[in-house]
Amino acid sequence: MEWITIFFIALSLAMDAFAVSIANGVSVSHFRKRDALKQGIYFGVFQFLMPLLGWFLGIYVKNSMEVIDHWIAFLLLVLIGGNMIAESFQEEKQKNHNVLTNQNLLLQAVATSIDAFAVGISFAILNVNIVLASAVIGITACIVCYIGGILGKHLGKFLEKKASIAGGMVLVAVGIKILLEHIT
Repeated sequence: MEWITIFFIALSLAMDAFAVSIANGVSVSHFRKRDALKQGIYFGVFQFLMPLLGWFLGIYVKNSMEVIDHWIAFLLLVLIGGNMIAESFQEEKQKNHNVLTNQNLLLQAVATSIDAFAVGISFAILNVNIVLASAVIGITACIVCYIGGILGKHLGKFLEKKASIAGGMVLVAVGIKILLEHIT
């Protein structure tokens, strides 16, 4: 497989994480460049690891994972997004939600990298150099998500109080998109 093909696969795998990164940037009023880097690293690491897991373990669990992977991603994103929407209606002094906690970023990174697991399975079948391909995928996701966070920060300035609602709606929409892609 040519490297340009792997790069375009990496870009397509990063799109869900990019949307979530924008949502994070929108919903956090104090979003900084180091926050964008932190989320970029989380998403990049998981986009790197999941093809490796798919490569090594996917052949054995392929059939059972295909049945539930989209449901896992859907539930994680809808729960996080729904929580963001619900908290946007709370009184300002009651708000204590930070989407940039390690736990939230971990859940978001897992939910948006499940497709990369399936790509790892296909890479095993195609005899692609998995370490280099995974590195391209992970680095691409890291950069794309950093940019997404910065874009989200600037969008958040325009949305003001509606930012948490918009961010939550994006997460729910990404979850629904993942679910619909797999059940239709």
